Amino acid sequence: MEIPLRYGLNPHQRQARLVFDGEGTPLRVLNGAPSYINILDALGAWQLARELKQVAGVPGAASFKHVSPAGAAIARPLSPEFRASQMLPDEELSPVAQAYARARGGDRMCSFGDFAAVSDVVDVSLASLLRREVSDGIIAPGYEPEALEILKQKRGGNYPILEIDPDYEPPAVEHRQVFGFELYQERNAASINPAALGTVVTEKKELPADVALTLAVATIALKYTQSNSVCVAYDGQVIGMGAGQQSRVHCTRLACGKADKWFCQQHPRVLALPFREGLGRVEKTNVVDQFLLWDELSDAEKDALRAALTEEPQPLTPEERAEWIARFEGVALSSDAFIPFRDTIDRAHRSGVRYVLQAGGSVRDDEVTAAADSYGMVMIHSGMRWFLH
Repeated sequence: MEIPLRYGLNPHQRQARLVFDGEGTPLRVLNGAPSYINILDALGAWQLARELKQVAGVPGAASFKHVSPAGAAIARPLSPEFRASQMLPDEELSPVAQAYARARGGDRMCSFGDFAAVSDVVDVSLASLLRREVSDGIIAPGYEPEALEILKQKRGGNYPILEIDPDYEPPAVEHRQVFGFELYQERNAASINPAALGTVVTEKKELPADVALTLAVATIALKYTQSNSVCVAYDGQVIGMGAGQQSRVHCTRLACGKADKWFCQQHPRVLALPFREGLGRVEKTNVVDQFLLWDELSDAEKDALRAALTEEPQPLTPEERAEWIARFEGVALSSDAFIPFRDTIDRAHRSGVRYVLQAGGSVRDDEVTAAADSYGMVMIHSGMRWFLH
């Protein structure tokens, strides 16, 4: 099987194609012309969505951007506050549409122009939802005929739509070429089991089943994220991904900063922002993002924000933010490797994190555990590292 690609990682990189030497045709292009990076995103996103379904038993979804997930989630009903914060329509969503709405809604800014993946057949509910979003393509194990026709109308008929055989499994050994050299390794087929995450090392031991599942969702997302990475999750949904940083605490600051925004987007004052008439959903999303960064904005940026509203902005105070974030219980953090210093725990605490999963094995494990104990956290050592490069 050989599929010509629109171009490589960049438009000037030609001779791009996808080659499959195995039996059958596990991947089909139903519409559009994917690029090299579309394929990288699609295959990473599909593995993530599929693994979420295997662990949770309900539809899973991923929103991929530049070979890392901007968001990932399992299907659960949407709260009125979350629905309002995402400017979603009022109609009832199917489980697979719920999963994608939650995956994309974990970070609407970073999901702009994503490659979507879902574990289940795409139905009309999901296709109608996706039709409204700016997206670069989708991969799924199948499509209802009407849903496929809806998606084919996106991007002037050029929206990449990929179908993958849900039963396809790759070889146990994978390889890649870098600068003319070939590297081989065993594929990372290790699984994450919510019922056996590892050893609890803190004084507090209780780990509710729903939080264990959320930690599993976060860790599965890390498995397909460029390292170093830290993930904050809530209620089976990634709400803050800190990806591709060389420093663990910088991953944590990035992930927790995104999680703080996710929480505060649902604050009544944010939901009641008086937008100027004529603003689209994308523009409103940008306004909310700027509003939540008010203290960091320049005078020119504040003036631009005022121009998008009909009333003077009333930013949330630090105390109001902290009080609002404290309402969310069961916030969890997973790290793709051991946490080397207590600074990660200190920062996570400010974002309401109460449960932590990490590899363990640092020379400062005792200090990190003591920090978790000081905040009444539950921390688990998995003994597993989840690097991806």
